Amino acid sequence: MTFTVKDILRLEVAPALGCTEPVAVALASAAAASLLPGGPATRSACHVEVWTDPNVYKNGLAVSIPGAADLKGLDTAAALGAMGGDPALRLEVLGPISDSARASALQALHEKRVAVHLLRDRQGLFIRSRVTLQDETGTEHIAEAEIQGLHDNITSLKLNGKPLTEHPLLASRAVDGKSGLDELEEWLKGLSLEEIIALTDGLDEEDRQFLQEGVDRNMLLAAHGLKHGSGLGIGKTLDRLVRQGLICRDMVLSARILASAAADARMAGVNLPAMSSAGSGNHGLTAILPIRAVMDHIQADTRQMLEAIALSHMVTAYVKAHTGRLSAVCGCSVAAGAGAAAGVAYLLGGDAKHVAGAIKNLIADLAGVICDGAKAGCALKLNTAAGSAVQSALFALQGVDVHDTDGIIGHSSEQTMRNVGELSTQGMIETDRTILNIMIEKRITAERGKA
Repeated sequence: MTFTVKDILRLEVAPALGCTEPVAVALASAAAASLLPGGPATRSACHVEVWTDPNVYKNGLAVSIPGAADLKGLDTAAALGAMGGDPALRLEVLGPISDSARASALQALHEKRVAVHLLRDRQGLFIRSRVTLQDETGTEHIAEAEIQGLHDNITSLKLNGKPLTEHPLLASRAVDGKSGLDELEEWLKGLSLEEIIALTDGLDEEDRQFLQEGVDRNMLLAAHGLKHGSGLGIGKTLDRLVRQGLICRDMVLSARILASAAADARMAGVNLPAMSSAGSGNHGLTAILPIRAVMDHIQADTRQMLEAIALSHMVTAYVKAHTGRLSAVCGCSVAAGAGAAAGVAYLLGGDAKHVAGAIKNLIADLAGVICDGAKAGCALKLNTAAGSAVQSALFALQGVDVHDTDGIIGHSSEQTMRNVGELSTQGMIETDRTILNIMIEKRITAERGKA
Protein backbone atom coordinates (compact mmCIF):
# COMPACT_ATOMS: atom_id res chain seq x y z
CA MET A 1 0.00 0.00 0.00
CA THR A 2 1.31 3.46 -0.93
CA PHE A 3 0.31 6.68 0.77
CA THR A 4 0.61 10.33 -0.27
CA VAL A 5 1.48 13.43 1.70
CA LYS A 6 -2.26 14.21 1.76
CA ASP A 7 -2.95 10.84 3.38
CA ILE A 8 -0.28 11.45 6.01
CA LEU A 9 -1.64 14.89 6.89
CA ARG A 10 -5.18 13.49 7.04
CA LEU A 11 -4.23 10.68 9.42
CA GLU A 12 -1.60 12.44 11.52
CA VAL A 13 -2.64 16.10 11.76
CA ALA A 14 -5.89 17.43 13.25
CA PRO A 15 -7.20 20.28 15.44
CA ALA A 16 -7.38 19.38 19.13
CA LEU A 17 -8.87 21.42 21.97
CA GLY A 18 -7.01 20.63 25.17
CA CYS A 19 -4.47 17.92 25.93
CA THR A 20 -5.27 15.02 23.62
CA GLU A 21 -5.30 12.23 26.24
CA PRO A 22 -8.02 13.72 28.49
CA VAL A 23 -9.77 14.98 25.37
CA ALA A 24 -9.84 11.41 24.04
CA VAL A 25 -11.40 10.34 27.34
CA ALA A 26 -13.95 13.14 26.96
CA LEU A 27 -14.64 11.97 23.40
CA ALA A 28 -15.23 8.37 24.47
CA SER A 29 -17.57 9.53 27.25
CA ALA A 30 -19.43 11.91 24.97
CA ALA A 31 -19.81 9.19 22.32
CA ALA A 32 -21.22 6.77 24.87
CA ALA A 33 -23.55 9.36 26.40
CA SER A 34 -24.87 10.32 22.97
CA LEU A 35 -26.32 6.81 22.62
CA LEU A 36 -28.56 7.14 25.67
CA PRO A 37 -32.27 7.90 25.30
CA GLY A 38 -33.67 11.28 26.23
CA GLY A 39 -31.02 13.56 24.80
CA PRO A 40 -28.49 15.84 26.53
CA ALA A 41 -30.99 17.19 29.03
CA THR A 42 -31.15 13.81 30.79
CA ARG A 43 -27.41 13.28 31.17
CA SER A 44 -26.99 15.26 34.39
CA ALA A 45 -27.92 12.21 36.49
CA CYS A 46 -25.71 9.69 34.72
CA HIS A 47 -22.76 7.71 36.13
CA VAL A 48 -19.50 7.55 34.16
CA GLU A 49 -16.82 4.88 34.40
CA VAL A 50 -13.60 4.94 32.36
CA TRP A 51 -10.75 2.49 31.81
CA THR A 52 -7.46 3.57 30.17
CA ASP A 53 -4.02 2.27 29.30
CA PRO A 54 -1.11 3.49 31.50
CA ASN A 55 0.10 6.24 29.17
CA VAL A 56 -3.31 7.87 28.71
CA TYR A 57 -3.69 7.66 32.48
CA LYS A 58 -0.26 9.24 33.02
CA ASN A 59 -0.88 12.11 30.60
CA GLY A 60 -4.23 12.98 32.14
CA LEU A 61 -3.31 13.13 35.81
CA ALA A 62 -2.16 16.73 36.11
CA VAL A 63 -3.22 18.71 33.05
CA SER A 64 -5.94 21.37 33.03
CA ILE A 65 -9.11 20.67 31.06
CA PRO A 66 -10.72 23.35 28.84
CA GLY A 67 -14.04 24.51 30.23
CA ALA A 68 -13.45 22.96 33.64
CA ALA A 69 -12.98 25.99 35.87
CA ASP A 70 -9.29 25.22 36.51
CA LEU A 71 -9.95 21.57 37.37
CA LYS A 72 -7.63 18.83 36.15
CA GLY A 73 -7.66 15.12 35.48
CA LEU A 74 -9.31 12.38 33.46
CA ASP A 75 -12.35 12.27 35.74
CA THR A 76 -13.06 15.92 34.94
CA ALA A 77 -12.64 15.27 31.22
CA ALA A 78 -14.95 12.24 31.39
CA ALA A 79 -17.62 14.18 33.26
CA LEU A 80 -17.53 17.14 30.87
CA GLY A 81 -17.64 14.87 27.84
CA ALA A 82 -20.59 12.88 29.13
CA MET A 83 -22.59 15.90 30.29
CA GLY A 84 -22.18 18.17 27.29
CA GLY A 85 -19.51 17.13 24.79
CA ASP A 86 -20.25 16.83 21.09
CA PRO A 87 -18.59 13.62 19.81
CA ALA A 88 -19.07 14.68 16.19
CA LEU A 89 -16.38 17.30 16.80
CA ARG A 90 -13.81 14.59 17.57
CA LEU A 91 -10.79 16.18 19.32
CA GLU A 92 -12.69 19.45 19.71
CA VAL A 93 -15.41 17.59 21.64
CA LEU A 94 -15.25 20.03 24.59
CA GLY A 95 -15.73 23.14 22.46
CA PRO A 96 -19.50 23.53 22.97
CA ILE A 97 -19.61 22.86 26.74
CA SER A 98 -22.39 25.03 28.20
CA ASP A 99 -22.60 26.47 31.69
CA SER A 100 -25.33 23.98 32.62
CA ALA A 101 -23.25 21.03 31.34
CA ARG A 102 -20.25 22.31 33.29
CA ALA A 103 -22.36 22.57 36.43
CA SER A 104 -23.68 19.03 35.91
CA ALA A 105 -20.15 17.72 35.46
CA LEU A 106 -18.94 19.40 38.63
CA GLN A 107 -21.95 18.00 40.51
CA ALA A 108 -21.22 14.49 39.22
CA LEU A 109 -17.60 14.81 40.38
CA HIS A 110 -18.74 16.06 43.79
CA GLU A 111 -21.17 13.14 44.15
CA LYS A 112 -18.45 10.69 43.05
CA ARG A 113 -20.45 9.47 40.06
CA VAL A 114 -17.31 9.45 37.92
CA ALA A 115 -14.59 6.80 38.23
CA VAL A 116 -11.37 6.25 36.25
CA HIS A 117 -9.54 2.92 36.30
CA LEU A 118 -5.98 2.13 35.26
CA LEU A 119 -5.41 -0.94 33.10
CA ARG A 120 -1.78 -1.47 34.10
CA ASP A 121 -1.05 -4.26 31.64
CA ARG A 122 -2.77 -2.73 28.63
CA GLN A 123 -0.42 -1.82 25.77
CA GLY A 124 -1.16 0.81 23.16
CA LEU A 125 -3.62 3.67 23.31
CA PHE A 126 -6.91 2.38 24.74
CA ILE A 127 -9.94 4.00 26.36
CA ARG A 128 -13.28 2.50 27.32
CA SER A 129 -16.08 4.66 28.70
CA ARG A 130 -19.32 3.36 30.18
CA VAL A 131 -22.16 5.79 30.88
CA THR A 132 -25.14 4.54 32.89
CA LEU A 133 -28.51 6.26 33.25
CA GLN A 134 -31.88 5.37 34.78
CA ASP A 135 -34.85 6.70 32.85
CA GLU A 136 -38.09 7.97 34.40
CA THR A 137 -39.49 4.44 34.54
CA GLY A 138 -36.51 3.17 36.52
CA THR A 139 -35.06 1.25 33.57
CA GLU A 140 -31.27 1.31 33.47
CA HIS A 141 -29.53 2.05 30.17
CA ILE A 142 -25.81 1.35 29.67
CA ALA A 143 -23.86 2.86 26.80
CA GLU A 144 -20.21 2.10 26.02
CA ALA A 145 -17.59 3.48 23.66
CA GLU A 146 -14.02 2.36 22.99
CA ILE A 147 -11.12 4.25 21.41
CA GLN A 148 -7.98 2.51 20.20
CA GLY A 149 -4.82 3.39 18.32
CA LEU A 150 -5.64 7.01 17.49
CA HIS A 151 -7.01 9.52 19.98
CA ASP A 152 -10.20 9.99 17.97
CA ASN A 153 -10.54 6.49 16.55
CA ILE A 154 -13.83 5.21 18.00
CA THR A 155 -13.70 1.48 17.35
CA SER A 156 -16.73 0.21 19.28
CA LEU A 157 -20.13 1.49 20.40
CA LYS A 158 -22.67 -0.47 22.43
CA LEU A 159 -26.07 0.30 23.89
CA ASN A 160 -27.37 -2.10 26.53
CA GLY A 161 -24.85 -4.69 25.39
CA LYS A 162 -25.82 -4.52 21.71
CA PRO A 163 -23.02 -3.45 19.30
CA LEU A 164 -23.88 -0.56 16.98
CA THR A 165 -21.89 -1.40 13.87
CA GLU A 166 -23.27 1.20 11.45
CA HIS A 167 -23.07 4.30 13.65
CA PRO A 168 -21.54 7.39 11.96
CA LEU A 169 -19.18 7.99 14.91
CA LEU A 170 -17.38 4.80 13.93
CA ALA A 171 -16.23 6.39 10.66
CA SER A 172 -12.46 6.89 10.58
CA ARG A 173 -10.33 9.57 8.96
CA ALA A 174 -9.77 7.26 6.02
CA VAL A 175 -8.66 8.41 2.57
CA ASP A 176 -9.56 6.28 -0.44
CA GLY A 177 -10.01 3.27 1.79
CA LYS A 178 -6.61 3.69 3.43
CA SER A 179 -7.73 3.92 7.02
CA GLY A 180 -5.20 2.09 9.13
CA LEU A 181 -2.60 3.85 11.20
CA ASP A 182 -0.74 0.55 11.39
CA GLU A 183 -0.51 0.40 7.60
CA LEU A 184 0.68 3.99 7.40
CA GLU A 185 3.33 3.46 10.03
CA GLU A 186 4.62 0.29 8.39
CA TRP A 187 4.83 2.14 5.10
CA LEU A 188 6.64 5.09 6.69
CA LYS A 189 9.18 2.80 8.32
CA GLY A 190 10.19 1.55 4.89
CA LEU A 191 10.95 5.01 3.49
CA SER A 192 14.32 6.68 3.27
CA LEU A 193 14.71 10.29 4.38
CA GLU A 194 15.16 11.29 0.74
CA GLU A 195 11.81 9.68 -0.10
CA ILE A 196 10.12 11.49 2.79
CA ILE A 197 11.53 14.82 1.60
CA ALA A 198 10.36 14.07 -1.95
CA LEU A 199 6.78 13.69 -0.70
CA THR A 200 6.63 17.47 -0.19
CA ASP A 201 6.47 17.79 -3.98
CA GLY A 202 2.99 16.30 -3.80
CA LEU A 203 1.47 19.13 -1.79
CA ASP A 204 -1.50 20.80 -3.48
CA GLU A 205 -3.35 24.00 -2.67
CA GLU A 206 -5.77 22.21 -0.32
CA ASP A 207 -2.82 20.79 1.64
CA ARG A 208 -1.18 24.20 1.87
CA GLN A 209 -4.37 25.77 3.17
CA PHE A 210 -4.62 23.04 5.80
CA LEU A 211 -0.98 23.55 6.82
CA GLN A 212 -1.54 27.31 7.03
CA GLU A 213 -4.56 26.66 9.27
CA GLY A 214 -2.20 24.79 11.61
CA VAL A 215 0.19 27.75 11.70
CA ASP A 216 -2.67 30.16 12.41
CA ARG A 217 -4.17 28.03 15.18
CA ASN A 218 -0.87 27.51 16.95
CA MET A 219 0.12 31.15 16.61
CA LEU A 220 -3.14 32.13 18.35
CA LEU A 221 -2.12 29.95 21.30
CA ALA A 222 1.33 31.54 21.34
CA ALA A 223 -0.19 35.03 21.26
CA HIS A 224 -2.47 34.15 24.17
CA GLY A 225 0.44 32.79 26.21
CA LEU A 226 2.54 35.88 25.51
CA LYS A 227 -0.29 38.27 26.41
CA HIS A 228 -1.58 36.54 29.53
CA GLY A 229 1.38 34.57 30.88
CA SER A 230 -0.77 31.46 31.13
CA GLY A 231 0.47 28.36 32.93
CA LEU A 232 4.07 28.77 34.06
CA GLY A 233 4.48 31.79 31.82
CA ILE A 234 7.72 30.54 30.24
CA GLY A 235 7.15 32.26 26.91
CA LYS A 236 6.10 35.56 28.49
CA THR A 237 9.08 35.44 30.86
CA LEU A 238 11.52 34.92 27.99
CA ASP A 239 9.92 37.81 26.13
CA ARG A 240 10.21 39.99 29.24
CA LEU A 241 13.89 39.11 29.62
CA VAL A 242 14.44 40.28 26.04
CA ARG A 243 12.68 43.56 26.76
CA GLN A 244 14.80 44.02 29.88
CA GLY A 245 17.94 43.58 27.81
CA LEU A 246 19.05 40.53 29.80
CA ILE A 247 18.98 38.17 26.79
CA CYS A 248 18.95 38.78 23.04
CA ARG A 249 16.28 37.66 20.61
CA ASP A 250 17.78 35.57 17.85
CA MET A 251 16.45 32.75 15.69
CA VAL A 252 16.84 30.16 18.47
CA LEU A 253 15.22 32.30 21.15
CA SER A 254 12.33 33.26 18.86
CA ALA A 255 11.55 29.57 18.42
CA ARG A 256 11.72 29.00 22.17
CA ILE A 257 9.40 31.91 22.89
CA LEU A 258 6.68 30.91 20.43
CA ALA A 259 6.66 27.21 21.33
CA SER A 260 6.73 27.70 25.09
CA ALA A 261 4.12 30.50 25.08
CA ALA A 262 1.75 28.29 23.10
CA ALA A 263 2.37 25.38 25.49
CA ASP A 264 1.79 27.68 28.46
CA ALA A 265 -1.65 28.54 27.11
CA ARG A 266 -2.56 25.01 26.06
CA MET A 267 -1.47 23.32 29.28
CA ALA A 268 -3.43 25.91 31.27
CA GLY A 269 -6.65 24.76 29.56
CA VAL A 270 -7.17 27.84 27.38
CA ASN A 271 -10.20 27.39 25.13
CA LEU A 272 -8.23 27.53 21.88
CA PRO A 273 -7.52 24.45 19.76
CA ALA A 274 -4.02 23.48 18.69
CA MET A 275 -3.17 21.82 15.41
CA SER A 276 -1.83 18.49 16.60
CA SER A 277 0.77 16.22 15.02
CA ALA A 278 0.99 12.44 15.50
CA GLY A 279 -1.88 12.58 18.00
CA SER A 280 -0.48 15.32 20.26
CA GLY A 281 -1.20 19.02 20.42
CA ASN A 282 2.18 19.74 21.98
CA HIS A 283 3.83 17.76 19.18
CA GLY A 284 1.97 20.04 16.80
CA LEU A 285 3.24 23.16 18.56
CA THR A 286 6.80 21.85 18.40
CA ALA A 287 6.54 20.66 14.81
CA ILE A 288 5.15 23.97 13.52
CA LEU A 289 6.15 26.98 15.62
CA PRO A 290 9.98 26.82 15.45
CA ILE A 291 9.71 26.85 11.65
CA ARG A 292 7.30 29.78 11.78
CA ALA A 293 9.70 31.61 14.13
CA VAL A 294 12.61 31.18 11.73
CA MET A 295 10.55 32.89 9.01
CA ASP A 296 10.90 36.18 10.89
CA HIS A 297 14.69 36.05 10.50
CA ILE A 298 15.20 35.01 6.86
CA GLN A 299 14.12 35.70 3.32
CA ALA A 300 11.68 32.91 2.46
CA ASP A 301 8.15 32.73 1.14
CA THR A 302 5.10 31.14 2.69
CA ARG A 303 5.14 28.26 0.22
CA GLN A 304 8.62 27.24 1.39
CA MET A 305 7.56 27.49 5.02
CA LEU A 306 4.54 25.26 4.45
CA GLU A 307 6.66 22.66 2.66
CA ALA A 308 9.05 22.70 5.63
CA ILE A 309 6.13 22.21 8.03
CA ALA A 310 4.82 19.31 5.96
CA LEU A 311 8.27 17.69 6.19
CA SER A 312 8.25 18.33 9.95
CA HIS A 313 4.91 16.52 10.33
CA MET A 314 6.16 13.59 8.27
CA VAL A 315 9.41 13.19 10.20
CA THR A 316 7.44 13.46 13.45
CA ALA A 317 5.15 10.67 12.24
CA TYR A 318 8.19 8.61 11.18
CA VAL A 319 9.72 8.78 14.67
CA LYS A 320 6.38 8.06 16.34
CA ALA A 321 5.96 5.00 14.13
CA HIS A 322 9.06 3.63 15.88
CA THR A 323 8.49 4.90 19.44
CA GLY A 324 4.76 4.23 19.69
CA ARG A 325 1.99 6.77 20.19
CA LEU A 326 2.69 7.21 23.92
CA SER A 327 5.82 6.19 25.80
CA ALA A 328 8.37 7.06 28.49
CA VAL A 329 10.26 9.22 26.00
CA CYS A 330 9.10 12.82 25.53
CA GLY A 331 7.77 12.83 21.98
CA CYS A 332 7.81 16.63 21.85
CA SER A 333 11.58 16.40 22.21
CA VAL A 334 12.66 13.43 20.11
CA ALA A 335 9.81 13.13 17.58
CA ALA A 336 8.40 16.61 16.98
CA GLY A 337 11.81 18.05 17.85
CA ALA A 338 13.36 15.94 15.10
CA GLY A 339 10.57 17.01 12.76
CA ALA A 340 11.15 20.69 13.52
CA ALA A 341 14.93 20.31 13.08
CA ALA A 342 14.34 18.70 9.69
CA GLY A 343 11.90 21.42 8.70
CA VAL A 344 14.20 24.26 9.75
CA ALA A 345 17.13 22.75 7.86
CA TYR A 346 14.92 22.40 4.78
CA LEU A 347 13.61 25.97 5.10
CA LEU A 348 17.15 27.32 5.35
CA GLY A 349 18.05 25.70 2.04
CA GLY A 350 19.59 22.49 3.32
CA ASP A 351 19.66 19.32 1.26
CA ALA A 352 18.99 15.76 2.44
CA LYS A 353 22.45 15.56 4.04
CA HIS A 354 21.79 18.69 6.11
CA VAL A 355 18.31 17.51 7.08
CA ALA A 356 19.74 14.15 8.20
CA GLY A 357 22.43 15.91 10.20
CA ALA A 358 19.87 18.14 11.90
CA ILE A 359 17.83 15.10 12.97
CA LYS A 360 20.88 13.30 14.34
CA ASN A 361 22.07 16.41 16.20
CA LEU A 362 18.64 16.88 17.79
CA ILE A 363 18.38 13.27 18.93
CA ALA A 364 21.92 13.30 20.30
CA ASP A 365 20.90 16.32 22.35
CA LEU A 366 17.46 15.29 23.63
CA ALA A 367 17.11 11.50 23.50
CA GLY A 368 17.09 11.18 27.29
CA VAL A 369 14.17 13.50 27.97
CA ILE A 370 11.40 11.56 29.74
CA CYS A 371 7.64 11.99 29.50
CA ASP A 372 6.20 12.42 32.98
CA GLY A 373 2.71 13.31 31.88
CA ALA A 374 1.05 16.39 30.49
CA LYS A 375 1.17 19.43 32.76
CA ALA A 376 2.20 23.09 32.89
CA GLY A 377 5.87 22.11 32.99
CA CYS A 378 5.64 20.79 29.41
CA ALA A 379 6.24 24.40 28.35
CA LEU A 380 9.81 24.01 29.63
CA LYS A 381 10.33 20.94 27.44
CA LEU A 382 8.87 22.63 24.38
CA ASN A 383 11.16 25.58 25.06
CA THR A 384 14.12 23.19 25.04
CA ALA A 385 12.95 21.19 22.02
CA ALA A 386 12.22 24.27 19.89
CA GLY A 387 15.57 25.85 20.64
CA SER A 388 17.46 22.62 20.05
CA ALA A 389 15.63 22.06 16.76
CA VAL A 390 16.80 25.38 15.34
CA GLN A 391 20.28 25.00 16.79
CA SER A 392 20.60 21.44 15.44
CA ALA A 393 19.64 22.63 11.96
CA LEU A 394 22.10 25.53 12.08
CA PHE A 395 24.88 23.20 13.22
CA ALA A 396 24.13 20.77 10.39
CA LEU A 397 24.19 23.58 7.83
CA GLN A 398 27.65 24.51 9.15
CA GLY A 399 28.89 20.95 8.76
CA VAL A 400 28.52 19.95 12.42
CA ASP A 401 27.16 16.37 12.54
CA VAL A 402 27.24 14.03 15.52
CA HIS A 403 29.42 11.01 14.73
CA ASP A 404 27.74 7.63 14.31
CA THR A 405 30.13 6.26 16.94
CA ASP A 406 28.35 8.36 19.57
CA GLY A 407 25.87 6.57 21.82
CA ILE A 408 22.61 5.66 20.11
CA ILE A 409 23.37 7.69 16.98
CA GLY A 410 23.26 5.46 13.89
CA HIS A 411 25.07 5.60 10.58
CA SER A 412 22.01 7.38 9.12
CA SER A 413 19.16 9.51 10.37
CA GLU A 414 16.81 6.59 9.67
CA GLN A 415 18.85 4.24 11.84
CA THR A 416 19.10 6.88 14.54
CA MET A 417 15.31 7.22 14.62
CA ARG A 418 14.96 3.44 14.73
CA ASN A 419 17.36 3.37 17.67
CA VAL A 420 15.20 5.91 19.51
CA GLY A 421 12.24 3.62 18.89
CA GLU A 422 14.09 0.66 20.37
CA LEU A 423 15.09 2.75 23.40
CA SER A 424 11.48 3.81 23.88
CA THR A 425 9.66 0.52 23.29
CA GLN A 426 12.17 -1.87 24.86
CA GLY A 427 14.67 0.01 26.98
CA MET A 428 12.34 2.26 28.97
CA ILE A 429 9.41 0.01 29.82
CA GLU A 430 10.32 -0.11 33.50
CA THR A 431 11.09 3.61 33.44
CA ASP A 432 7.55 4.26 32.26
CA ARG A 433 6.11 2.15 35.09
CA THR A 434 8.29 3.92 37.64
CA ILE A 435 7.25 7.37 36.39
CA LEU A 436 3.58 6.44 36.66
CA ASN A 437 4.04 4.93 40.13
CA ILE A 438 5.70 8.12 41.36
CA MET A 439 2.89 10.24 39.94
CA ILE A 440 0.15 8.06 41.45
CA GLU A 441 1.85 8.07 44.84
CA LYS A 442 2.09 11.87 44.71
CA ARG A 443 -1.62 12.07 44.02
CA ILE A 444 -2.52 9.68 46.82
CA THR A 445 -0.36 11.66 49.26
CA ALA A 446 -1.96 14.92 48.16
CA GLU A 447 -5.48 13.53 48.58
CA ARG A 448 -4.60 12.24 52.06
CA GLY A 449 -3.38 15.72 52.93
CA LYS A 450 -6.72 17.21 51.94
CA ALA A 451 -8.70 14.68 54.00
